[in-house]
Amino acid sequence: MKKMSRSAVELSIRCERCFVLSYKHRIRPPHIPFTLNLAVDNLCKNEFDFYRKKQEKHPLFIENNLDAIPFDHPDIDAWRSFKKGGIGFQDEEKGFKFYGLIDDVWIKPDGELIIADYKATSKKKFDWEYTHQQPWGEAYERQLEMYQWLFRKNGFDVADEAYLVYYNGLKHEEAFNNQLKFESYWIEVKGDDSWVESAIIHAKNLLEDNRFPKPSKTCEQCNYLRKRWNLSQGIS
Repeated sequence: MKKMSRSAVELSIRCERCFVLSYKHRIRPPHIPFTLNLAVDNLCKNEFDFYRKKQEKHPLFIENNLDAIPFDHPDIDAWRSFKKGGIGFQDEEKGFKFYGLIDDVWIKPDGELIIADYKATSKKKFDWEYTHQQPWGEAYERQLEMYQWLFRKNGFDVADEAYLVYYNGLKHEEAFNNQLKFESYWIEVKGDDSWVESAIIHAKNLLEDNRFPKPSKTCEQCNYLRKRWNLSQGIS
């Protein structure tokens, strides 16, 4: 039984070689945590939890005409926690257990769930059309679709639409005053999770295969190592 996280399957999509190195051979570059992003993420959860307890719409819901409230479920904390296992699904026949850690889930009046994720950045001007065309923008959509798949596999009725709540830190204010100000952006994504199971099985097969995958031509890490090796060998 192969246990794989959402981030592991995402890495297998972006670069099969880095995925195998990381999850089969435990060879990976040092991870530098984005602590400010994590702080924003945690504050967002606290804020949405305030409205979850009151069972009221968050002001962003009203502003964007979304008829929903934060989903009040006894497992919400477990779904967010690595130590508590997140939300997972195990397929005994196909030999995998897949799990992920969500940011939030909202619920419509008809009981349909909406998957949401918080993101933080700091740009002079945030442009989703540009972001969406970048590899990380595509990864954000896949992240939401993998969560949709997990909730459906756990028996929930899940809406096709999902949301990214993007917070852009303003770095050109006149003064800091120990306060970081943000603009919020509300991005609706139409999810399609039909590809998820095959991607999980493909990642599982990569770990069980003795062959070593070729590096991805778009992988920054593989390209860095290739160029470094070429330079050391005098290859232009």
